[in-house]
Amino acid sequence: MSTPVDDGSEEAAAEAADLSPAEAFALLGNETRIEILRALQTAVAERPDDEPVPFSDIYDRVDVDDSAHFNYHLKQLRDHFVRKEGDGYRFRTPGWKVVRSVFAGTFTGLSDAGPFEAPGTCYHCDGPLAARYVEERLSIECEDCGRSHVDYPFPPGGLDDRTPDEFLDAFHHHVRHHYCLAADGVCPECMGRVETTVDPDTEVPDWDVAVVHTCRRCDNRLTSTLGLNLLDTTPVLTFHADRGVDLTTRPFWRNDWCVSDRRTTLLSTEPVRARLALPCDGDVLRVTVDETFSVLETSVDEGVAGPE
Repeated sequence: MSTPVDDGSEEAAAEAADLSPAEAFALLGNETRIEILRALQTAVAERPDDEPVPFSDIYDRVDVDDSAHFNYHLKQLRDHFVRKEGDGYRFRTPGWKVVRSVFAGTFTGLSDAGPFEAPGTCYHCDGPLAARYVEERLSIECEDCGRSHVDYPFPPGGLDDRTPDEFLDAFHHHVRHHYCLAADGVCPECMGRVETTVDPDTEVPDWDVAVVHTCRRCDNRLTSTLGLNLLDTTPVLTFHADRGVDLTTRPFWRNDWCVSDRRTTLLSTEPVRARLALPCDGDVLRVTVDETFSVLETSVDEGVAGPE
């Protein structure tokens, strides 16, 4: 192996250098460049400090005998996926995104799992729930009536070193986090701006109304019940916490109002107004929202709820 040499200084580049999707995939479509990102990830994990990783440390970890060849590919990654600082290198945010996605299995994992028991019962027939993980999506269905409660993507790395219960707990937080971000106007995929609308003409089977989140930047779209988007709102969290229920840890599919619209009433379509009735411990929290899913009104009726 020849002695590594960093042949040339990096000129100051714009921190937010833009790449089209085609250009980004072209830059990453080379095995040596992926190896370089992997080597940098490993070197960062092994370093006791937060200093940039030296050029020679990265070079020694990559299976290439030609330093000129190595330099060429490293330079292709600079400005967009890694940055040079002094005699060393750091990840830029897109670079971290790539290594987390590829090496955690987001793009490469093919794991399947299940069926296995999921906590809770069917909101429709009270039958037992079963979870299955196929083609990087987790679904939860009733074993008796077959009704779907959940069907959502989940990175295969989430299965590693976890029992089924731990896996389902991680999945709960994953989905809850995505919809809480979207409800706050932030795309969970690219952090772009999200527009939220309440759709009274949804084509989702068995639903009369749905919430649709659309990212202006990457066109990522999330469609769900109204209730799923209320999991992180103060009135809903407080109402349940006061009655001994922690919605941050309770699997969201155990709340029928998160996986169906049976607790939702469409009050009007022009303008759109919808009301959710959330029961807990004999009381009911009523939440009214508008066409942008802004909360207009909340109220609590005590001692009026039947069996949940």
